[in-house]
Amino acid sequence: MKHETKQKLQIREHRIFSEELKKKAVKDLVSKRTTIRALVNEHQVSEQTVYRWLYKYSPYHEQKCTLVVQMKSEETKNSELQKRVAELERVVGQKQLEIDFLNKLLEIGSSELGFDLKKNFNTPPSNGTGGTGTGSK
Repeated sequence: MKHETKQKLQIREHRIFSEELKKKAVKDLVSKRTTIRALVNEHQVSEQTVYRWLYKYSPYHEQKCTLVVQMKSEETKNSELQKRVAELERVVGQKQLEIDFLNKLLEIGSSELGFDLKKNFNTPPSNGTGGTGTGSK
């Protein structure tokens, strides 16, 4: 007769975790005191279970939400770039004020002198005879 080996099927116990335990696990995860992998190993649960806890109890995580994780060096670089952008915007603002001031100065000068100071003076210099070409000789 053939000797048959019977294997017992292991049925996993149905475990219920308390709300306090789940909230503490999520709090530790959010504050970076533990990792998802560590929680999986510690409580013998799946990653999906840990993510379910995270979505349910964390104010910062929602399902279908992308969490941007960046290194400290990237964070520093981003803050330096933001400072540079702010500085450049300040310089552009100052230049715009200068342009506005000069345009107003030209406008006031033109009204006081009676002719347009903005006119293009790139014409060749005259020979000094005083003729403008509009009168008769």
